[in-house]
Amino acid sequence: MTNRDDMPTALDLPPVDPLPEATRKYLAVCQEKLGLVPNVLRAHLFDIEKLNAFTAMYNNLMLAESGLSKLEREMIAVVVSSINRCHYCLVAHGAAVRELSGDPEFADMLASNYRVCELDKRRRAMLEFAERITNESNRIEESDRAALRKAGFSDRDIWDIASVAGFFNMTNRIASAVAMRPNPEYHSAFR
Repeated sequence: MTNRDDMPTALDLPPVDPLPEATRKYLAVCQEKLGLVPNVLRAHLFDIEKLNAFTAMYNNLMLAESGLSKLEREMIAVVVSSINRCHYCLVAHGAAVRELSGDPEFADMLASNYRVCELDKRRRAMLEFAERITNESNRIEESDRAALRKAGFSDRDIWDIASVAGFFNMTNRIASAVAMRPNPEYHSAFR
């Protein structure tokens, strides 16, 4: 049994040993760029196919070309994680919002209640849609998508909002279910 303090989750899932060369290189890039290997990646190391599927989806949604800025995608992650009370994602993506916005107060307000933030109509509509996806996706109607179009979003942007919100609804539930622990460095980053 591994020391629980060193584990990224409450589950005892030892990493594949040895890690494939491609995985070692990916983790080295994370360490170089971020100064750490996020625990969400460490948590997946017991199954390299799951890790690769997770990172491919995450990188596509959060880093690929989009009509949504990286900050807007991180804002969606924080709002969805706030609604779901996902400790890991609030801490990790709260740090990303602090970094991208340069505004720790904004990030904290977004994490507690996005409605108290000063937001333009576009971003408010985006976050209201993400909230609706999280709380009652089965009730979304054409009028909800029309409101996003009126706020300036294209149909492709609407797809991206829905995809980011859907992804974080899934990952929030997994992170909470396995008691995923945020890297300690996230707590003080960009404050």
